[in-house]
Amino acid sequence: MIILVVNAGSSSLKYQLIDMKDESVIAKGNCDRIGIDGHISHKTSDGRAYDADCSFPTHTEAFEKLVETLTTGDAAVIKNMSEISAVGHRIVQGAEIFDKTTLVTDEVIQKIDDLQELAPVHNHPHALALWACKKVIPADVPQVVVFDTAFHQTMPPKAYMFGLPYEDYEKYHVRKYGFHGTSHRFVSAALAEAMGKDIKDLKIVSCHLGNGSSITAVDGGKSVDTSMGFTPLDGVLMGTRTGCVDPSAVTFVADKHGFTPAEMSDYMNKKSGFLGVSGISSDNRDITTAAAEGNERANLVTDMLVYEIKKYIGSYAAAMNGLDAVLFTGGIGENAFDVRAAVCKDMEFFGIKLDEKANDGLRGKLQKISAADSKVEVWVVPTNEELLIARDTLALISK
Repeated sequence: MIILVVNAGSSSLKYQLIDMKDESVIAKGNCDRIGIDGHISHKTSDGRAYDADCSFPTHTEAFEKLVETLTTGDAAVIKNMSEISAVGHRIVQGAEIFDKTTLVTDEVIQKIDDLQELAPVHNHPHALALWACKKVIPADVPQVVVFDTAFHQTMPPKAYMFGLPYEDYEKYHVRKYGFHGTSHRFVSAALAEAMGKDIKDLKIVSCHLGNGSSITAVDGGKSVDTSMGFTPLDGVLMGTRTGCVDPSAVTFVADKHGFTPAEMSDYMNKKSGFLGVSGISSDNRDITTAAAEGNERANLVTDMLVYEIKKYIGSYAAAMNGLDAVLFTGGIGENAFDVRAAVCKDMEFFGIKLDEKANDGLRGKLQKISAADSKVEVWVVPTNEELLIARDTLALISK
């Protein structure tokens, strides 16, 4: 059974074609610069590649090119789209409407689009991509949507409510939603399997660290709290996002700069974080290099990030009344061994003791990095959101 996994952005359409027989990736690629000019990059598992500039006025043309590339030319991997059993789509925001993987209908697409106010950068492009896919993919091929927010729908009200008047929640749905749920669900299950334990018996803090980062408390396989909030802006310091900031600081800075609400949002989402504090870059690799060269503001960025992660680990251990494991995933979590080491330093009080030899130099590999006498296990667990989407899609259509 072959499943096409699609991750649509405002100007991009990333995809993977996965053979569920052995969960291998047959081909993957990206239709980029949609609405600007257009480009497709495509690679197959046997090393063939196709790159071309294209005309992508909308997501429909991108899907048409995707289909053409999969089925024709030197980098084709299937004869026609009837060989695909289903299409699985990643959707960022499902709010309280969608708490599980769902089969696509016209009504579902409209509800996803209706949520665009809660995720303006993501949900409307998702809806456009779903409509485009319906035009291009054969009608008898089922489509499935997997929501990033669904995993966090198990949070109790005490974790997801804000201290605003309750009518703001009732009228405008203002609450913590959390994000990266697909990743947190995948890595926490993968960790339980690696530990040889039932996830229902584990209390895990999952640290998804990258250009966007979130920390999640996973108790018995369920999300009970997470660092990102109403939007992905909340939580720890990120590539260009502020993370948690005193709301009064937001209104104060907006007033000083004369920003509109939209301009202040742009300032906090795109000009802050690693980039804003360091003045160098939003990329942690650049920050690490600059810090090694003695740049004080680059060092400050790392210190802030590490400090905030430590606080979340401690607070979530308290929230769950215990801690069995901490995992690191995402671009920084899987590769920045210096960040992992700094986070785990001086955490013996929580039963965390790192095996420095196991951690040093480890990149992108499933491995335990805690010492043998560490009461809390620490692991690096590579994420694979596309595979989880494919698995969810297969499970739903198999019913």
